[in-house]
Amino acid sequence: MSRFNLRPLPGGESDSHAGADERHLNRRQFLRYGFNAAGGVLAASLGALGFASLIMPGSSGGSGELVVKYWAKGREDEAWYGAMHLKTMQKSHFVEQAAKSKTGMSGAQGVWNGLPVNITYVPNSKNAGTALVSNKPRFQLMDGYDVGGKYVGHFEEMQEKDPRLFPSEDIIMVFSRCTHLCCIPGWQLVENNFTADNWTSGGTDDGGSKMFCICHSSRFDPTALEMNKNRNRTNGTMFTYAGIRRAGGPAPVGLPIIPVAINGDIIEGITDYLDWLTYCD
Repeated sequence: MSRFNLRPLPGGESDSHAGADERHLNRRQFLRYGFNAAGGVLAASLGALGFASLIMPGSSGGSGELVVKYWAKGREDEAWYGAMHLKTMQKSHFVEQAAKSKTGMSGAQGVWNGLPVNITYVPNSKNAGTALVSNKPRFQLMDGYDVGGKYVGHFEEMQEKDPRLFPSEDIIMVFSRCTHLCCIPGWQLVENNFTADNWTSGGTDDGGSKMFCICHSSRFDPTALEMNKNRNRTNGTMFTYAGIRRAGGPAPVGLPIIPVAINGDIIEGITDYLDWLTYCD
């Protein structure tokens, strides 16, 4: 059974009372932690939006909870945001953490409208006008293809209809349910070549800085933005969506983008595209 090294807290030392095996997770152990334990089974039976109403009801105004909060319960408590469980996400937190990395990127697991999400800071505004070289990440607007390899369209086609789909102020948020079997991928929560602190262009599986699903090793590139297509597993309804590219592993297509707005320093999600999040229903 495969085992994955948990990333240590930056600059911190492991607990002297913890045994060596407590610093690792295998796939079976992973299912006991985080969202997969707290809500994975419920989410599979209730559907994404039913799960949302169960664990984080929307506001009285009916538009849902806009604020994104950190989720650091389970393997996430080893991450840089481990002490901020259910605290409001702020862009400045990500900028501060990104300054400690080689690529200038940072990411965190979160909860929004009761749904698992992943937020990544990409220094697009800094690097977009520079030469396209490794470790200078920026958002890449790309062609998208469905599970059968058929061309779906280009990200810019969706962006022209709704400019909010382009990441706001270098922050991108995606629905964190893998399109393979609806497990919960994370960003740099485990150590391997796919999650290493490096970046290459093209939306390929080369380099690190990928969202990685520990259950079955699907990878997603949060810098590669594309148009994609998926279906509701229960009723077969097909829908196109703006997403990030599936870079490798068994996932058939990429993960849907949830557009965000930065309100002062607070990261808020926009609720206009909830139908994109129903493929696990």
